Formats: sequence, structure tokens, C-alpha cells
Amino acid sequence: MSIADNKKAFHDFFIEEQFEAGIVLQGWEVKAIRAGRVQLKEAYVIIKGGEIFLFGAHIGALPTASTHIHPDSVRTRKLLLHAEEIKKLIGKVERSGYTMVPLNMHYLNGRVKCQIGLAKGKKQHDKRETEKERDWQREQQKIMKQHRR
Repeated sequence: MSIADNKKAFHDFFIEEQFEAGIVLQGWEVKAIRAGRVQLKEAYVIIKGGEIFLFGAHIGALPTASTHIHPDSVRTRKLLLHAEEIKKLIGKVERSGYTMVPLNMHYLNGRVKCQIGLAKGKKQHDKRETEKERDWQREQQKIMKQHRR
């Protein structure tokens, strides 16, 4: 079940590969995510010290958060992946010029997971081409729908 999607990622990047990662969260963050207070629009994934982190994801604290916790809604959160996957991602990002972007956040067996994509940036003309293709697909659907009547 999807919690939040990063629609901008598919518009701005060519997604080559996708990986599913666990996220290290605090208790108040899990409650806020269950309430749907998460946004991945400006988020990206970084490599620091051989580990992978989710940077810039906004998880808004609930007003009922505990008084002794001072929530930081955009803190850097560690992503959990297998060692082989981390090595592969680091190699692709450092050598091949790829970037990593969060695609969506979802539940899997009651746990919050983050789908990250290995991506290459699109140029402006690529974005226009994608938009034209999407419009043409929509137009085809309309024509087919009218034709069936």
C-alpha cells in the first residue's frame, strides 16, 4: 500500500533500476507517516561514509507529539539495504554519473519501506517529449472510448 509518491522523479529522470530499502525511523515519525504526513517532492538519496541516506524528505510531526521530543521534520534518515546493493549503487553513482531518487514510500508487512531509483537526469527536450507521448496516449484512449460506443 502506497503512502507517498514522488511523481516529479519520473518527470525529471530516466529511472534505470529500482531498489527497495528500509528506513530507520523514530516513533513519532512512524505515527506521522501512518497519518499521511509525508512528502518526497524535494527529497533525494545521498551516500555518506559507505552508507545511504534519505535527505530532504519531509515528515510533519503530529500536534500530539511528546513534549520531551523536539521533532526535526526534514532530518537525514538512514536507508537499509543489503551490502551488495549498496556497493552496486555506490559504484554506479560514482563511476557512471547516475543519481538516486526516492520514488515512493509504502508499507510491506507492516514496515515502512522506501522505493529508490537509480536514475539519469532528463534534458528539457526529453521532458517535452515525455509530455507529448503522455498526451498522445490520453488522446488514443479518448478515441478508443468514443469508437466503442
